[in-house]
Amino acid sequence: MLSHTPFTFLLSADRRLKRAITITYDVVAIAFSLYLAIALRLNEYTFDLEFREILTLLSTIVVTIGCFIKLGMYRAVLRYMMLPALSHIFLAVFISAITLALTGFFFHTFIPRSVPFIYAGLAILTLGMPRVFIRSVYYQLYKRKKANVFIYGAGSAGRDLAYALIQGEEYHPVAILDDDPVKIGQIFFGIRVYPSSEFQELSNLYRPKKVLLAVNNISKGERLRLLEKLSHWPVEILSVPSVEDIALGKAESTEVKELDIADLLGREAVEPDMALMAKNIKGESVMVTGAGGSIGSELCRQILRLKPKSLVIFELNEYNLYKIDQELSAIKERLNLDVVITPVLGSVQRQNRLEKTMIAHDVNTVFHAAAYKHVPLVESNIVEGVRNNVFGTLYCAQAAINCNVQNFTLISTDKAVRPTNVMGATKRMAELVLQALADKQHDTTFTMVRFGNVLGSSGSVVPLFKQQIRKGGPVTVTHPDIIRYFMLIPEAAQLVIQAGAMGHNGQVFVLDMGEPVRILDLAKRMIHLMGMREHIDECGQEGDITIKFTGLRPGEKLYEELLIGDNVEGSGHKKIMTAKEEMLTWIHMEPLLSELDTCCHNFDEECIIRILLDAPTNYSPS
Repeated sequence: MLSHTPFTFLLSADRRLKRAITITYDVVAIAFSLYLAIALRLNEYTFDLEFREILTLLSTIVVTIGCFIKLGMYRAVLRYMMLPALSHIFLAVFISAITLALTGFFFHTFIPRSVPFIYAGLAILTLGMPRVFIRSVYYQLYKRKKANVFIYGAGSAGRDLAYALIQGEEYHPVAILDDDPVKIGQIFFGIRVYPSSEFQELSNLYRPKKVLLAVNNISKGERLRLLEKLSHWPVEILSVPSVEDIALGKAESTEVKELDIADLLGREAVEPDMALMAKNIKGESVMVTGAGGSIGSELCRQILRLKPKSLVIFELNEYNLYKIDQELSAIKERLNLDVVITPVLGSVQRQNRLEKTMIAHDVNTVFHAAAYKHVPLVESNIVEGVRNNVFGTLYCAQAAINCNVQNFTLISTDKAVRPTNVMGATKRMAELVLQALADKQHDTTFTMVRFGNVLGSSGSVVPLFKQQIRKGGPVTVTHPDIIRYFMLIPEAAQLVIQAGAMGHNGQVFVLDMGEPVRILDLAKRMIHLMGMREHIDECGQEGDITIKFTGLRPGEKLYEELLIGDNVEGSGHKKIMTAKEEMLTWIHMEPLLSELDTCCHNFDEECIIRILLDAPTNYSPS
């Protein structure tokens, strides 16, 4: 077996032993090259050596070995040697030949003038060829264990990736694909560049396990169109990091990873207005509730980079608070930011705790992201859903008023529009609470920002689909026609911050989520990009992963909406709109909340449902 061959023994030998063997070989090779050069020149293979000849030989050996050491030849791993190492051999042999000629002249050694030239050619062969041979043998033996892959992109990213993969242990690049006519036909590290139109023929020949996407110098739109084309190839698509991630030190240029969630969304993010982003944050004391959640944690990351005076991260879950605190501290240190980060463990249902925190840190802006968001769980735990989503918002808002907080932004949801589940009804109720408080006073500006699902959040279908695909299926979709609005977490957080800076008291903002996405189409796209084909359980076609329809869950709608009516206006930001919707004054809201509190205290779920139906929430249980 390969693992017991002498070649493998040498590869796994101690580093010092391998270096000693290499130096010994080089000494012998230099001496042999000089002997053979003289023999070929004189056409004689036996001749006398005097002290001067020995001195010339030793001088040539010492200088050559010294050059090799200086050039790092004995630090290089032979099995990974490439063209740069061979160029070092040429340089060292050139210096060695000059040394031979000079020492022959100064020591008056009998060295014919053509010998240094013959010696140089022989030394390149004797010193370089074994290294190339070892590299080739290793590559031929061990590449069999590596999975064949294609690289898409013959630019600098693709070339760097090919070089790294050749030296690595996991993937064997066999072809580079590109649609640039200038690059087609070029060869990098022995790998030829082909047009993508030849994918099928190349796939039949090499049987690649993956296609590694190494294209970073194109726009988001071009990347989406490219992925749409690649998604029809029956092979998994992986990607190298973006230029931004490499520049920020988040990833290495040759690191291979799964496609970014943005690639699954199929839409382009809008660049934020930095003046709006910084308006209520830069130099201010900012507090985020629910800071350990998907949206809350991204808000914290965005806020930290905007350089507030202090950032208070308020969270009920101890582990989530610890994680986001550690992450923010690392970002602060990496960017050298002068921001005080204060982790606070607490519940939004304790108004006294909220007020003490806001006063202690002189909070100016609050982003209220703390909420229960999973529809089935809230449907099964109605009292706790109301307590956290409605009264948690009420207590947090009242604390903000009492502590003279200037800006308060609620993170709402599209499920608050004509809700068919308790979670959506409680979020609409939370909006009504803030609108009533905004009507009651004018010192604290309350704004609400409503948007749809965010890809990659704890409640997103993407992580679930990935897990199901890796297990071989089935991928579960509730209904073939169900659609949702989707947005990336960073984009949603940026728009929330900008909307909060634009708000007038009591405004409801709606984010432009783009076109809604069919969940079935999203599942198919993920299956394709992971190199497989779908098989729908109601159809007869063949495929790798079955898509199974499980039926709508309690309280789940086929179509989500962002507006209750058509009364919508622009806001000056092309991705943010304002909604004009029915509201209650505090005089009418206060007794409603008092009755709702009594129902929660008595765990009377029928009473809670009745109040949610009577309030202007447009709640319609399914």
